[in-house]
Amino acid sequence: MSPRRELADLSAVELRTLVAKREVSPVEVVEACLERLERHNPTINAVVTLNPRALDDARDLERRLARGETPGLLCGLPVGIKDVTPVAGLRTTFGSPLYKDYIPKEDALVVQRLKAAGAVILGKTNTPEFAAGGNTFNEVFGRTRNPWDPTKSAGGSTGGGCAALATGMIALGEGTDLGGSLRIPASFCGVVGIRPSVGLVPTHPSDWVWDPLQVTGPVARTAEDVALMLQAVAGPSPLAPLAQPVAGRTFFPLPQAIGPRSAVAYCPDIAGIGIDPGIERVCRGAAFALRDAGVTVEEIPLDLAYGRPAYLALRGLWFVAQLHSRLDKLDRFGVNVANNIAGGLKVTTRELAAAEAARGRMWHQFRELFERFDHLLTPCMAVPPFPVEQNYPDTVGGKNMETYVDWIAPTFVLSLTGLPVAAVPCGLDASGLPVGLQIVGRQCGEEGTLALAAEVQKRRPIGRPPLLRG
Repeated sequence: MSPRRELADLSAVELRTLVAKREVSPVEVVEACLERLERHNPTINAVVTLNPRALDDARDLERRLARGETPGLLCGLPVGIKDVTPVAGLRTTFGSPLYKDYIPKEDALVVQRLKAAGAVILGKTNTPEFAAGGNTFNEVFGRTRNPWDPTKSAGGSTGGGCAALATGMIALGEGTDLGGSLRIPASFCGVVGIRPSVGLVPTHPSDWVWDPLQVTGPVARTAEDVALMLQAVAGPSPLAPLAQPVAGRTFFPLPQAIGPRSAVAYCPDIAGIGIDPGIERVCRGAAFALRDAGVTVEEIPLDLAYGRPAYLALRGLWFVAQLHSRLDKLDRFGVNVANNIAGGLKVTTRELAAAEAARGRMWHQFRELFERFDHLLTPCMAVPPFPVEQNYPDTVGGKNMETYVDWIAPTFVLSLTGLPVAAVPCGLDASGLPVGLQIVGRQCGEEGTLALAAEVQKRRPIGRPPLLRG
């Protein structure tokens, strides 16, 4: 393996340190990722549009370093931007044939912040059409495959970003999460993602400015890398009305995960849809292994199944609100988007009111839970990665699913809380595929949530995908 390929396997924090010490140049880092991309992207289909200026941007950073400047927290780190997030001058398709040639004139706010921190935008990563679905495919670019087994799904909707991370094509990834779009592919691809508190990373532009459900957030190979990126992109903006305070908060470096009275709750099936026994076994083992570090771990019953109809109603509203200006093009969308819009148009005011009541009930349920525990641990996915050609799995544990999103209920019910939720790899299943554990934290508790994710990752390393071992 060449030194450049080895560079592509290093964590973002390690690469940042090497660049800061002038032991490695930003150009070398970008070249290493481009080499990895050239080797594996034809198989995985994770990066769909390359930034033709990536090496020029890296050379510019190198010149600034040579002049003694400090270009920023993420200096020289290659980042993949989900193809629903605008990057000025770079094709952004939203995974839709309607926008297959669309080139934005302005960067999204998160892209502005990444560039200001010295990150290099390597390219756009694949997504389902308008991020609708837990498997990443669209009519523009086709299907993204799982680096651990290319016959399997990489998850969605930030599937391109997570697959690119797992293969070393990028050091950091940007994505969005409505019902699990950062956490699902993180689990399937064996990387770390966090759904931040609503408003912590403002989303601009947005067709629904007051969106209380979808968030923008980071994915990376380690929890520490996620914290590093969060440090660069978190904070309020006059461009977005929803905000979380960051004054006095430090995301990177991470705090100590475990205090003298640390206690976590574990629940194997919060959504009441069942779970694959092999997945549950891995998650249970990882959760209860924290006892070796002095953490009190207690299995609890926690029934959040009442959140399923609430989420579906709010998801319907989300699609109608986000795509409101395009409702006259309903017949030109793919089946997932079209069905979501059609379903959303049928949602009643009574159903939306019931959904908001359910969210309120869940908020107080977690408020009471956090009077006893610091975090909730629960499996991220109820099923292992399924064949990439499938839209979604038909069954969970032999039980037929009621809707095409019901299989992701373990992630989407937690979206209703507005709390920080991380997904961290905690082992491999019997087929050698990654298993993700969700960690739910208190309000504005991203720091502790990621610190615990780092502890899990340290105790349950999964190694590298077979694709990289040859």
